[in-house]
Amino acid sequence: MNRFVERRLVAGDGDGVVRVPGPGLLGPLINIFVRYGLLKEDLDYRVLRGAMGIIFFFFGYQKWWAYEAQRLIPYISHGPLIFWLYPAFGLHGASWFLGGFEWTFGTLLLLGFWNKTLGVLGALGSCMTFVGTVTITPFMPDGWDASAGGFPAMTGNVPFLMKDVALLAVSFYLLKQDVQRVVKSQPS
Repeated sequence: MNRFVERRLVAGDGDGVVRVPGPGLLGPLINIFVRYGLLKEDLDYRVLRGAMGIIFFFFGYQKWWAYEAQRLIPYISHGPLIFWLYPAFGLHGASWFLGGFEWTFGTLLLLGFWNKTLGVLGALGSCMTFVGTVTITPFMPDGWDASAGGFPAMTGNVPFLMKDVALLAVSFYLLKQDVQRVVKSQPS
């Protein structure tokens, strides 16, 4: 028997002992993950929901300060969906507007632990937020390094925006999960 490939490990599933195929020497590590609940049905949902709430609170907090209002100028100015914030609210008003919405969406996401309808609203707001930021990427000046051939060699502010692609995916995941939970909780 090849100890790296054919090894099996034993994991408890709450109802007894089950033989789980293990990837050789990683078996004990996987066994620990199983034993301590890593495979719990909604663990990923809860971790992502909490993380998104925290992200919105920290990013929202920044928006209340002058340094962040200045830092947002290239993003808002070149955002095809958010460029209107400066004419509507001014430099600091646009930053405060975004910060207020980020705190609102973060709060709704966290309230989604207890109220799935509020969770849907938070996840929907989160999706809109990251659609707004991801769409800035192609319009960011000097975002693609010419010395490396341009696209896809990111430079300047574009690498910071790329995280929003993952955050948009998480937002859609939470939206899907919340809508499913609301539908399941309604009488047939």
